[in-house]
Amino acid sequence: MVMSDNRTASGILCLLFLVPLTTVVAYAAPDQTEVTGTYRYTFHEPETPSEALTLACREAWRLAVTESPLYRDQTANVVDSALLRAVANNLVTTYVKDQQILEQSQHGKTVTCRVRGMLVVDESVKAIRTQLAGEPTGGSGDALDQNRSLKIVAIREEPNGTISIEYQALRRLDWLNTNYQGGLRETADIMVDFYDDQKFLIRTERYPARRSASGDDVMNPGATGVLMVPKPLAAKTYRVWLVK
Repeated sequence: MVMSDNRTASGILCLLFLVPLTTVVAYAAPDQTEVTGTYRYTFHEPETPSEALTLACREAWRLAVTESPLYRDQTANVVDSALLRAVANNLVTTYVKDQQILEQSQHGKTVTCRVRGMLVVDESVKAIRTQLAGEPTGGSGDALDQNRSLKIVAIREEPNGTISIEYQALRRLDWLNTNYQGGLRETADIMVDFYDDQKFLIRTERYPARRSASGDDVMNPGATGVLMVPKPLAAKTYRVWLVK
């Protein structure tokens, strides 16, 4: 009986010893949180399946961030839709690590993209708070978005519902038929996504940044232009972006 009691006591001691070790391991996770997003999109000609999948994956990443508890907690009191889109885009491009595309599929005219990544918690919170406070976050100066050819300088919604987009050329843009062919051309296009009241994409429109303020077809580096885009009646929010 004594031996049995000793063994039992020893077993209890071992269990008590293991509990705090298990607890420490459970809460020693890295400062990251998993985010996932799935987006389905029905495309129409002349849009290609490849273009539709690219759009679906971009929207899946946006949803992965905007539906995360971290993003919702930090932006709960913000009503500026343009600012919220800018915050989400900054998180996707800068603070979502280990990005994985789990699924890309097509059934008829409908494509699906499912993604997963790890959102860095502390840095993301700091970035959101900095951006909401109106301070620069992305290292692009005063650019709202930028690629090798263009920089979006300002976006305003006019009283009549028209979206005013001010942009600046970073390199020479020549829209004559004999110049500026192939992949380079798309980097001088301004993209606008329109969303309904459920935040589902209505459509994406592409506009060439081909006119300077003086109406020239050739824009030299530093020249600025303004694009006026009519907002569809069904659109509640929108996003302006550039092809990277």
